[in-house]
Amino acid sequence: MSAKKIVIQATTELFGAKDPSAVDRWVAADYRQHSALATDGPAGLRDLVAGLGDDVRYDGARVLADGDLVALHGVYHGFGPEPLVGFDIFRVDADGKLAEHWDALTPQITTTVSGRTQVDGPATVTETAQTEANRALVTEFAERVLVGADYSVLTDFISTETYDQHNPEAADGLAGFGAAAARWAVQGKNLVYKTIHRVIAEGEFVLLQSEGEFGVPVAYYDLFRVAGAKIVEHWDVIAPIPAELPHPNGLF
Repeated sequence: MSAKKIVIQATTELFGAKDPSAVDRWVAADYRQHSALATDGPAGLRDLVAGLGDDVRYDGARVLADGDLVALHGVYHGFGPEPLVGFDIFRVDADGKLAEHWDALTPQITTTVSGRTQVDGPATVTETAQTEANRALVTEFAERVLVGADYSVLTDFISTETYDQHNPEAADGLAGFGAAAARWAVQGKNLVYKTIHRVIAEGEFVLLQSEGEFGVPVAYYDLFRVAGAKIVEHWDVIAPIPAELPHPNGLF
């Protein structure tokens, strides 16, 4: 099975069927956890699954595979009083087992500035031949604009014609993003990117996992869709970094 199929099957059994025994079938003995929701190792994941209520469900939106890394984008229901939009990244080892996991979650917002939801839009990977070109484009954008804060080159990377926005506080287009960034700055929440930890690309989709500040230390998960060598769509989760985690592995 491919890494993508392994992760889909494993997560379906774990979080769909809520079957703790799936840990024995799909999870490596040295499973390394980075989530703030579970302790380390297979035992921590087994305890999490065993504690899931009947109302817990996951509505998947996208799945991206890049070598041994698989990223999921979707909505979790039943983990709290409101649904949570999340990104999950799994590393699959050579034996076809889940070996490592990272995630970020944020409350689902029903009313957004753009009118788009946090997960709607294109979902199917169609342009696999463009994977490496799109990876290179988004990586350079991350280094020069996000980390380097050189906004003079923004239009070298983001389309001036189409920029569909799924951040709930930003309108479509570069002007919409600029207006949102100005509001955030007034609130003391400047977009500061310090480290790009992972770049996961498949076809027209590229996911960045980054560390920085947004008023407080945060994990940024930014998913971009590329068309015609320009970024044309954006989804994200911005999650505060907890002061303490239930394991020693860190969030990244």
